[in-house]
Amino acid sequence: MGVPGFAGDDSLAQRAMQSTLLAPVYERAWRPALFWAAMGFDLDHYRSEKQAAVDSLRLRPGARVLDLACGPGAFTRVLGESVGPNGRAVGVDLSAPMLQRARRDNATGVTSYLRGSGHQLPFADGSLDAVLCYGALYLIPDPFRVLEEISRVVAPGGRVSLMASASSRLPGLGRLQAIIAGPAGLRVFDRDDFTGRLEAAGFVEIDREVRGLLQYVTATRST
Repeated sequence: MGVPGFAGDDSLAQRAMQSTLLAPVYERAWRPALFWAAMGFDLDHYRSEKQAAVDSLRLRPGARVLDLACGPGAFTRVLGESVGPNGRAVGVDLSAPMLQRARRDNATGVTSYLRGSGHQLPFADGSLDAVLCYGALYLIPDPFRVLEEISRVVAPGGRVSLMASASSRLPGLGRLQAIIAGPAGLRVFDRDDFTGRLEAAGFVEIDREVRGLLQYVTATRST
């Protein structure tokens, strides 16, 4: 799981994701520090996050799963282990340095890595059993267009699992979050931004869990 440099934006955060300096240290230092803090310093949750992602998607052998914004491919590899040997886990990211790292460190017989944008996914309608998108939607311009694409490519009965920012419910703190995040090109989402849109798109079993400054949203495509 990583954060892509999607086309159409030149924010500080987007430029960082494209940097050749970040990819080598992303999974070892950058992500552990930032995401652990954003999770409210919940170490047990951070350590179990990959397995929780697999569980949330209800993956089975032979399934086809997309890791959107795969970064260096750490989550993609774990997804592949859950669907192999006859399944396929595809990581998509627009950051060439991140993909280079993914192919070097997390390539297996059931993983593939593609350079692409979440605004136009290279998959047919209903062709995937599951889509994971962790820690990226708050960086992407027009993130709800990406959500539409995710919805389009998931097959009936398929699962979606998202992790994004969550606005605080404490008086004034949500606004402060937006003020701080805005200059860096980050977006703070309301807690019903994804659940409401997924319901409107025909998803069921919609669930949201908030941990610290992050929200985890899962849903099933209706059959």
